[in-house]
Amino acid sequence: MWEIDLIAVVVASFLLAGLVKGLVGLGLPTIALALLATRIDLKDAIPLVLVPSLATNIWQAVSGGALAVLLKRLWPLLAPACLGIWIGAGVLAGLDAVLVSGLFGALICAHAAISITGLQAPAPGARETWLSPLIGSVNGVITGLTGSFIFPSVLYLQALALPRDHLVQAMGITFLVSTLAMAVALSGHALLPAEAGLLSAVALVPALAGMALGQLLRKRLPEARFRKVFFLALAALGAYLTAAAFLAPHL
Repeated sequence: MWEIDLIAVVVASFLLAGLVKGLVGLGLPTIALALLATRIDLKDAIPLVLVPSLATNIWQAVSGGALAVLLKRLWPLLAPACLGIWIGAGVLAGLDAVLVSGLFGALICAHAAISITGLQAPAPGARETWLSPLIGSVNGVITGLTGSFIFPSVLYLQALALPRDHLVQAMGITFLVSTLAMAVALSGHALLPAEAGLLSAVALVPALAGMALGQLLRKRLPEARFRKVFFLALAALGAYLTAAAFLAPHL
């Protein structure tokens, strides 16, 4: 049976992660994992994001009016990502949990730094035919290792210069496919215990509540200022996870 303090941590983490998702449209798995990793092993935390991530990205993936067009364009990115996720999850199964947490901390530090500086990747142009499989493969391995879907896929999708609605839908499609592939990979590598699936379903409630609150606050809060504060806090959290892993006595 789950301990009360674990349930409280899960509820608080997904409530805040859902709030961020509602405000800026992304980041639910990354924020939830970063918060959970301060209290439990990242290996144990990754399965918990599956149900909330799946539920919150279905709507985003199918809304926007360009599902067929985007799938036709993005499949060279998505197919290698699924293979990369399987490979990354296989590596995750054999890694020390503290090392995984440190890698994840370094990843979110890099993501926060790029977001704060406003760095934009150049448009791929004709290179898209070979860049999409390359980016998909790299993103997949990182996802399989850390449970985070956003780096470098979000930078790459932004570089495609899609209309705003199509970009949001493209991110939803990418996150949805990655979530499904992650569930298959975790199950295949014996990293998805039944109790984690049940707790992930429980986490859906605070995640949806946070999203609803975030969408209400979106009209009242200056988004640019919020994003800056959010990414600064994310960088600090990533630095903490990295430092904690580096200072762990058995590494």
